[in-house]
Amino acid sequence: MTGDGLTGDGLIDDGLVDDGLVDDGLVDDGLWSAIGDPTRRRLLDLLLADGPGTATTLSEQLPVTRQAVAKHLGVLDRAGLVHVAPAGREMRYQVDDVQLGRAAAQLADVGQAWDRRLERIKRLAETIQKQSESVPPQQKEK
Repeated sequence: MTGDGLTGDGLIDDGLVDDGLVDDGLVDDGLWSAIGDPTRRRLLDLLLADGPGTATTLSEQLPVTRQAVAKHLGVLDRAGLVHVAPAGREMRYQVDDVQLGRAAAQLADVGQAWDRRLERIKRLAETIQKQSESVPPQQKEK
């Protein structure tokens, strides 16, 4: 690769695979799959705002059935985002602050990686633009 972000054959080396996030296991796909669903994010919001809750109490605040809430809570539990404990005939769910903090840290890491990627793309675009501006007009027409 040359110092301008172009490879020797003129192709752009964007360096997008060298951020180490996915390859090094720094991003937990199971965790983000669980967080990726809007209903599950709303459940996390409710649990964070109101404290521990059951599928019944949470379903009263959402436009989905108790059974749907229970399934979503099961996904959050498997991802480690909530803890569950028996509460009479029901299960009481509470956010796992450590796992949620881990998710926030991963999100910050991904954001930083994309900032680096976008900065590289910007530098490459500027380099290409400068190179095209430095080509004499008669060579541009060929």
